[in-house]
Amino acid sequence: MSEDLFQGYKGKALETLKKFKVNVWDDAEIESTGGHFSGKILPRAENTNENHLVLKLSTGYNIGIHIETITKISGTNHPQPTFKIPEKVFPYTQGLPHVKLLGTGGTIASRLDYRTGAVIPAFAPGELYGAVPELADICNLETEKIFAVFSENMGPQQYIALAKKIGEEIEKGIDGIVIGHGTDTLQHTGAALSFMCQNLPIPVILVGSQRSSDRPSSDAALNLMHAMTAAAHGNIAEVMICMFGPTSDEYGFLHKGTRVRKMHSSYRSTFRTIGDTPLARVTRQGVFPIKTHYNIRRNDRNVNIIPTFDDRVSMLYYHPGMKADVLDSLIEKGYKGIIWVGTGLGHINKEMYPAVERAHAAGLHQYMTLQTIWGYVNMFVYDTGRDMMAKGIIPAGNMLPEVALIKLGWALGQTDDPKEVKRLMLTPINDEITLREPYNGYLVYQGGVPEVEEFIKKVHK
Repeated sequence: MSEDLFQGYKGKALETLKKFKVNVWDDAEIESTGGHFSGKILPRAENTNENHLVLKLSTGYNIGIHIETITKISGTNHPQPTFKIPEKVFPYTQGLPHVKLLGTGGTIASRLDYRTGAVIPAFAPGELYGAVPELADICNLETEKIFAVFSENMGPQQYIALAKKIGEEIEKGIDGIVIGHGTDTLQHTGAALSFMCQNLPIPVILVGSQRSSDRPSSDAALNLMHAMTAAAHGNIAEVMICMFGPTSDEYGFLHKGTRVRKMHSSYRSTFRTIGDTPLARVTRQGVFPIKTHYNIRRNDRNVNIIPTFDDRVSMLYYHPGMKADVLDSLIEKGYKGIIWVGTGLGHINKEMYPAVERAHAAGLHQYMTLQTIWGYVNMFVYDTGRDMMAKGIIPAGNMLPEVALIKLGWALGQTDDPKEVKRLMLTPINDEITLREPYNGYLVYQGGVPEVEEFIKKVHK
């Protein structure tokens, strides 16, 4: 039998497939000491161990079965996998808004080929229409792949290219822009585009998915529909992130690109506005504002694109016992800016003071943010804060640490003058610094308490 039939399998796992005369993509009945399992044998990732067979169950979930527990495998059907979505012509509908989908490398939408078990990415309009036909009821769609990188590989080069592309599409007359993006660094790109693309006349929506499209609980298609709805029909013309609201499929949130953070590794409702409320809820029926003040969609094509960035910036997350050589190494390497992530109201230990002074003397721009995530830096309360300000560290209000990092890089891309950098950093552009947190901008509850348990039963997570 051809080795192509055992994609990714090696060693003992490969021997097991050959022993029972089954191949990848076979529908299989497996008897093991752990029970009976039915499903489709899937290929294996190259970097996983050789002791497991991967099976896709009828529920859509994948499991691994240790080969030493397997007593019998009977396989049927030997289909050849296909990796192309059947395309349908995306219909043009007179009167619907035109939306441009920009791809950065993540899978925007995909579908499972249940005959083969393959997850097939979709990106061209015809593919997307085949995967998510509801999009044709929302807008007239164009797509363009800008990058092919994972979200952790997004950086200043990509931010600048996206900002310029947004300016070009606005000039051409597009009604809304959606950017498909991995979730890991979605908040960083949201912040960068908020600073680089100011006075937007149309919505710019970043969207991703927490769970892949081969899972029954995938949020990919619904997030995409929500983002398209906000881009095509919403009246909020800002850089926003669109992801699930509650863990259910009821609605999504539109978050400001400067006040949002990924707060859970796997929940579909992972993105949360910090220190404020989301801009709006969005469903397939439309956009329902939560805030009353926001940038409104306009008919003109005026926009201020400022695509600058100096990547010689870094973030230092203070911890007890931190040594001065951590900061000294950044000075020696020629870094221009440091975002401190301090404890409490914005503190670091005294052992760092000499290095802070050396950094200031070397011209490094230093700003303080908080590990608490919520709340404001206040360096006037304790001697520690006053000492640090005297040595050159500037408090950054309630800016989120990663937003401050992005803004400092953006500011240093324009000027190295300390006064002008400070003016740019501390002048709010899109609520990255706010005067106060609303009463409902900080909601953290602990389970196990009777009144909280009663509350959880009545509302969504």
